[in-house]
Amino acid sequence: MNLETLRIIAFYWLFIAVVVHITMFFVTAPFGRHTTEKWGKTVDNKLAWTIMESPSLFIMLYYLCFGSKSFQSYVWILFGVWIFHYFNRTFIYPLRIKPTPKRMPLAIVCSAIFFNIVNAGLNGYYLSELAPSTDYDGEWLTSTSFIIGAIMFLVGLIINWKSDTILINLRKPGETGYKIPKGFLFDYVASPNLFGEIIEWSGFALMAWNLPALTFMVWTFANLVPRAKNHHDWYKRHFPDFPKERKVVFPFMY
Repeated sequence: MNLETLRIIAFYWLFIAVVVHITMFFVTAPFGRHTTEKWGKTVDNKLAWTIMESPSLFIMLYYLCFGSKSFQSYVWILFGVWIFHYFNRTFIYPLRIKPTPKRMPLAIVCSAIFFNIVNAGLNGYYLSELAPSTDYDGEWLTSTSFIIGAIMFLVGLIINWKSDTILINLRKPGETGYKIPKGFLFDYVASPNLFGEIIEWSGFALMAWNLPALTFMVWTFANLVPRAKNHHDWYKRHFPDFPKERKVVFPFMY
């Protein structure tokens, strides 16, 4: 695949992201608190997370190890931060979440697998085969976009992990059901875990400064903002005392 072909695929992928973003405000993805059996066969929730996140991890590992340009510059740093994030999502996060009788529809798992294959494929192939080595040389490490992007990625990662920890620890042993999370950024938005992930991949896009990274940032926004809106609406329906001043995903804004 040459650069022009990759760009065409990336622009089509961006268009699909816009369509999905609009659709998700009207169709709620049926997993987690929104689980429903109307979407057909289901799989164990923990297993589902591992299966659907693993393509993104292993595709990037493959391109890092076998790509022709993966170690000709500092581009391996981008592979590293991606792999670090998805190692957590594939193996650590599923072990941390508490067992639940709620299962994930197989349709959601399959769509997530496709999503991760395309995003990791575009980014991994570009970085390992098409990216000019001069784009990721020593000057890149001291560039404004790299420094700001790296800080954003780290801040987003901390917000995401801290928020996940609060959510995981909401239930005491033996408890079921949901509670209103409090503390940290939960005092400002309904889904700071999603807010953190948006910051992460916006930071990655700044660090990488290429079209595939931009497409992944757009897809992250397209998926997570409607998801956060679904969460916010769910809290308001189920908890009359849900704080009215709490925003959806961006503090003080939306």
